[in-house]
Amino acid sequence: MVRKPLAMAVILGCLLLLVAVLPPMARAQTAPPAAADSNDISGMFTFLKEGEFVQFDVEDGKLSGFLSRFGETDSDKGQFIDQFFDKASLDGDHLYFKTKAVHAMWYEFVGAVSVTAGKHVGDEGYRVIRGKLTLHAADAKGVEHATEKTVELKSFPDMRKP
Repeated sequence: MVRKPLAMAVILGCLLLLVAVLPPMARAQTAPPAAADSNDISGMFTFLKEGEFVQFDVEDGKLSGFLSRFGETDSDKGQFIDQFFDKASLDGDHLYFKTKAVHAMWYEFVGAVSVTAGKHVGDEGYRVIRGKLTLHAADAKGVEHATEKTVELKSFPDMRKP
């Protein structure tokens, strides 16, 4: 009867020794968390007025997003209007988007993304997008009018930072 506890102790000791001498690759490992991609422009950026913004999302190399702005016509004055991108592309630092029409108005943007020297990923204004924004509006007769302006869109701070 004394042999069973002794045999169990020997087997347990051998198992512990085996685990201790296994190479690290043979043991279960956890992957370190992925570092934030410093080239990913995903996030919120300022738009034309205080309280308005543009949201960019890059997923699997494809750009999508929307802009959220205050309505300016009699029927929507003061209301938030979200205009989702109909077309969008990001090729290196060259950015393009065109929104879907809402109340016969849509936006088109062509510009470039840059990084502000001295700022870090997640800081307010770390990324700046400069370019030409065109507002297209159709009147009651369906005639389109376009207004262009040069704009600068600045990234919002990343609120997830510790």
